[in-house]
Amino acid sequence: MAQALAPLSDDGRAHGRAAVAPVTTATLIVLPTYDEADNIETVLRRVRFVVPTAHVLVVDDGSPDGTADLADEVARDLGGISVLRRPAPSGLGAAYRAGFHWGLERGFEVLVEMDSDLSHDPLVLPELLHAVAGGADLAIGSRYVEGGGTKDWPWMRRMISRNGCRYAEMMLRLPAADSTSGFRAYRAAALRAVDLDAVQASGYGFQVEMTYRVARAGGRVAEVPIEFRDRVAGTSKMSMRIVVEAFLLVTRWGLRDRFASRR
Repeated sequence: MAQALAPLSDDGRAHGRAAVAPVTTATLIVLPTYDEADNIETVLRRVRFVVPTAHVLVVDDGSPDGTADLADEVARDLGGISVLRRPAPSGLGAAYRAGFHWGLERGFEVLVEMDSDLSHDPLVLPELLHAVAGGADLAIGSRYVEGGGTKDWPWMRRMISRNGCRYAEMMLRLPAADSTSGFRAYRAAALRAVDLDAVQASGYGFQVEMTYRVARAGGRVAEVPIEFRDRVAGTSKMSMRIVVEAFLLVTRWGLRDRFASRR
């Protein structure tokens, strides 16, 4: 069952950057992978360079291209990297839940999620971690706040993404302009409060649902601007099924909340 988060100080500010000292908490960065052999070594080395004290967990869904084996090779070279092998693809949400459970069981205090295809710039990691250290329960790397953007996206994709975020923000009364972003950092207490095993979405709707659950538990959400870049290698896992799943779940939750408030 979800719990209410304890109130925080006023140091963290939504839609802003918290001015805090360098992060020293135990941090886990979760990278879900499926057929990312072209990208995995580069992203692991960049992450290690930017946040050398963080531990990295690669959650691989049985990639036939050898992604997990390549990650193991990099782990032997760099250290501080673990690989969680799952037998087959079962959705982005399931991969993140497995990674979060792994991290919570080992006592990590901040857990980060990011794509493994280099669309998320590891150089932003310190800002996300600083936002959590400054009081946020969830810090989102946002394309839709001042300073953020989507590089080289066609107008149709930009319109679908932006309007989808606006729809979720309106229907669920979310304190975030970019609830679908997959570049984010959580306080461990926030993940414990939302009841991970009850999360329903399996695709990119997972990001919306997690934002929704953290906000409903009384958590503070902050956004840090990012520039999202399309992958240059490998194949995108986005599909219309994932978009439809997210739309239907947001609509159902929003209508449920409105009916409940009228009662």
